Amino acid sequence: MEAYVIDCLRTPRTKAREGGSLAEMPPAKLVSRLVDALRENQTLDKVAALTLGCVGQIGAQGGNLALQSKLHARLPEHCTAMTLNHFCASGLSSIGLAANACALGQYPQVLAGGVECMSQVPFMADKARYYRDAELALEERYIPVALSADILATKEQVTRDELNAVTLRSHQRAAQAEGYQQSRIAVRDADGKLLAEQDECIRANTTAASLAEMPAGFEAMAKPFQAILSQREIDYRHSFANAPPMVDGAALGLIGGAAEKTRARARILGWLDAAASPADSLTGGMAAMDALLTQLGLSLRDIDRIEFMEAFAVVPVLFERRYSVDPQQVNVSGGHLAKGHPMGATGAVLLSTLCDVLERDDQTLGLVVATGAGGVGSAMVVERMK
Repeated sequence: MEAYVIDCLRTPRTKAREGGSLAEMPPAKLVSRLVDALRENQTLDKVAALTLGCVGQIGAQGGNLALQSKLHARLPEHCTAMTLNHFCASGLSSIGLAANACALGQYPQVLAGGVECMSQVPFMADKARYYRDAELALEERYIPVALSADILATKEQVTRDELNAVTLRSHQRAAQAEGYQQSRIAVRDADGKLLAEQDECIRANTTAASLAEMPAGFEAMAKPFQAILSQREIDYRHSFANAPPMVDGAALGLIGGAAEKTRARARILGWLDAAASPADSLTGGMAAMDALLTQLGLSLRDIDRIEFMEAFAVVPVLFERRYSVDPQQVNVSGGHLAKGHPMGATGAVLLSTLCDVLERDDQTLGLVVATGAGGVGSAMVVERMK
């Protein structure tokens, strides 16, 4: 594939709460801040499309958010704008589609990524019929990811100690990761007032003892889903700390074709969306990774650094259990359990982080893996341009 990451920037991830650092920043304007930051070092006159991932497409994020972002960012009139929802893989899928378009010569450059402002549009705020569709077979029905995580942990006999261990590691690494933040921008309001410059959910004082004291957190969610859960074994194991915090955030990549090779940060060797069992829900990312590596003729031993989405603690536990992977190469600057999960932006956030990690650690091949509810997943392999 002849497609390149010219640059890829991200905002800080801030706590999604009323009065939060980015709670008053309209999502479209948050994206425009990233475009402004890209303009500081890049010429965007060749940009022909803007593609944004966003899960909660309602209220502040409704009405084709990409189009609104285009207008606030003062992108050219001819620039197309599309918002897509591939659940938590949306941001990476958006960049993958941009890579396809550029590699085929359809567009010279595309801006792609994602945004999610969960302080303004909470999880499942769209009240989709899918969440309660009784016409689907029980094994196909939607289950909130928190319950899916506990079902998967029960099925795979993942212990609470294992969940806590990956959670603790995520916070410890994130607390020491300031050297990996080249692509994280500060966000200011229209008057220049600083709103956010740090990821806000990292708890440097987290200990194994404090994690062990926390109770399981998600049993109260189960009541509306009893018909489904009656068919599955579930032991409630994940605490709130074993879940990625809900945050506000965005990320945006500038993607180009062969003409951009000499000034790109990374080449996209390949990417793939994949689907796995809706019953297991959170395994789609690994399915995408397996298929992509096979397609490229690579193995995990060939990969220098991996940004693997910590979609509840059970997922990285299973990743390390199932594959021959060196934990020292995975999420070296911490992951979602510490930094938070801006759903539609997550894949783009991970790619931006991977570019920083490859450059800081002087490594070459990188892998991004994103996982979403219902068995959706996406993966991408990039090669750093030296």
